[in-house]
Amino acid sequence: MAAPTGPRRADGRRNRERLLVAAEAVIARDGAGASLEEIARRAGVGSATLHRHFPGRRALLDAVFHEGVVRLCRRAEELLDAPDPREGLATWLEELAVYSATTRGVATALLAGPDGHIAEEDTCHGLMHDAAGGLVVRAREAGQLRAEATTDDLLALTNALSLACEGDPDAARRLLRLSLGGFAS
Repeated sequence: MAAPTGPRRADGRRNRERLLVAAEAVIARDGAGASLEEIARRAGVGSATLHRHFPGRRALLDAVFHEGVVRLCRRAEELLDAPDPREGLATWLEELAVYSATTRGVATALLAGPDGHIAEEDTCHGLMHDAAGGLVVRAREAGQLRAEATTDDLLALTNALSLACEGDPDAARRLLRLSLGGFAS
């Protein structure tokens, strides 16, 4: 269930904004598993207020990372016009890897659950999947991507590298390039 989107009272808007500011700080320090109670405390509100605005951890993470995800999606749209479809896809995956390795918690937030399922309300994951999907289809249609390579595969690879290289975007970039290019010289 997504957070309410209709008009809110001024105090509700202020509480939501304070929760997002607190969440950004705590998640940047502790990652996606940050304490929701600490976030509420830092925002100066109770746990019930946090859950009224964000019914679950995924909803909060989605709100915290939404702006960065939207920027990456816009970039994917730009790269749909790249002269070389494979290079456009590789560039976008690299930008995703760098963003995810640099922005603590986002790689974890974009992971599927243990059953491989992403909740319907997880709009950040859906936006990323759609953005990558267009680039994957274009590269595949140009004969520049193996038929068995799926959007989910490429996102999982990029996400895994980002998790392994959290805090080291140069390593994420290097490992992604190695993975996409193979190890042959």
